[in-house]
Parts: sequence; structure tokens; C-alpha cells
Amino acid sequence: MIKQGIILKGISGFYYVECDNTVYECKAKGVFRRQNIKPVAGDRVTISVNESAENIIEQVLPRKNYFERPCVSNIDKLFVIVSSCEPSPVPLIIDRIIASAVLKDIEPVVVLTKSDLMDNPVKGIYKSVGIKEYSVSSVTGKGVEEIKKELSGCLSAFCGNSGVGKSSLLNAIDPSLNLKTDRISQKLGRGKHTTRECELFRVSGGMVADTPGFSSFDFKNDVIPAEQVEDCFPEFKKYIHDCLFTSCRHIKDKGCAVKGAVNSGLIPVSRYESYCSLYLDSVQVNPWDQKKK
Repeated sequence: MIKQGIILKGISGFYYVECDNTVYECKAKGVFRRQNIKPVAGDRVTISVNESAENIIEQVLPRKNYFERPCVSNIDKLFVIVSSCEPSPVPLIIDRIIASAVLKDIEPVVVLTKSDLMDNPVKGIYKSVGIKEYSVSSVTGKGVEEIKKELSGCLSAFCGNSGVGKSSLLNAIDPSLNLKTDRISQKLGRGKHTTRECELFRVSGGMVADTPGFSSFDFKNDVIPAEQVEDCFPEFKKYIHDCLFTSCRHIKDKGCAVKGAVNSGLIPVSRYESYCSLYLDSVQVNPWDQKKK
């Protein structure tokens, strides 16, 4: 019998695939190894269910996106968790993550935690450029219901530095997770950083990818091709066609409408500075190295 479902996790060559509210233990076809395909959590797959033999993953359906570290695919939303206090937010890091998410066709959602302690210094920046932004407090419950609604119907992941309040927020969203930073999680069955495996859990009508520490997405080594950097800053789009030159890179170009929008306060300075940094990083990378990525 052939069924279609989603891989929840993979452990030691076995894959656990959810189909019609039932989880099947499966092995992958040997041909995947020859084709250099590794099934990962989040993959949509077809499986053959066999009563007297192993269940087999027959096909990995086309992926919307893919991450090697951690191994997960088809993420719809990436929640970028930013603390209002310690650790202090760094706009360039936030914008690098958002740009990489946009490049992979993932909707970024900025979540400002610990709002009961103080206002976040980046508050309002992302909302002003059309990126969803929420202020939340795991202590008072502020904003938690809004995050639950964002999770519904999506495959999501959380990303942020240690200490920004990811685990506290997830516990507030679904107390049955009972996530702890220094002890074993009762539901997930492991402690902090004890595995590199990724697993999907149903939370608030959607699925959340449990990655090690909820913070291990390897964006820092992502180099966005120079010609695509501007596309990762959606607020630039309405101004780009007004630039004097079609080849404008929005750095030191004459007649740049994007820089004009920055000077007029229509684009936040921090976002523009992040764009410049990412673009200059990109042009310093050999195009061949970019293709290999």
C-alpha cells in the first residue's frame, strides 16, 4: 500500500513518517544513497506500507528548501527570537538570518522576548518594513496567543542565541513540551545539545522543528549571491526601479533611490547598513565558491 506523509525524524537509518495520523517506521531505498539523497525531517515522502516486511520510503518529493545544519526541509516560517535585554540584539545578525530565510522562500517572523523587562531597542524596525514583529513575555503571557496563531498550519522553526528565551516561549505556547535548558526535557527525551538530530512536533495546529537548542541554524556561513542580496530586503523593491542606473548596487552609486529612501527615513538605517555589509561580504567571495554552496 502506497501512502504519502511527512518525516518526523530519522535515527540510525530508520525514519518515522506520519501518514493519516499514524506514524510508520521506515527504511529508505538504497537508490537514494547512489543519488546522494538523504531523507530528513520535514521531507514529504511516499512510502510503501508492508505488513510482512519493512516499510520503505519510495520517493522524496521536491523540497521547498533544505538545511544541512540542522538537517530539516520545507520550513514555512522561521521565528527569529530577539531578547529585549541580555543578550543584547545585534541588527546585523538579525538581518543576516532574515535575508537567508527570504532567499530560501521562508517567511521570517521577528519575536521580541522579555518585553516585561524593557522595550527592545529594535522594536518597530521590522514592522516598519513589512516583516511580522511581535513583542512577547513568557512571564505575563503577552503576545503568546499571537504566536500560536502564526504557528497554525505551518512547519516552523525557532532561531536565536542562547538565553534569548526560546525555550521559555515554547513552554508558554505548549506547557506539555516542558523544555528545560539544563535538564532532560520530559517530552523530547534529551538534554541540551545531546544530539544533532532534528524532530518535528505538533504544536498549536502546526509543526515545530526541534533542532538542537532551537538555535543551531547555520546561517553565518551562508553567502548570498551578490545579485540577489537586494531581493532579500523586500523594502527596497518599491525604490529600486527609480535608481538612475539599472546596475545600481545601492552602495556609492549616483542617483540611488534606495539611499534616498534611507536619507528620507523611509528605510531604517540599520537595515541599509546590514544590506551594505552583506553585499560587500558577497562580492568578496569567489563566484565558483558560491556555486559549490
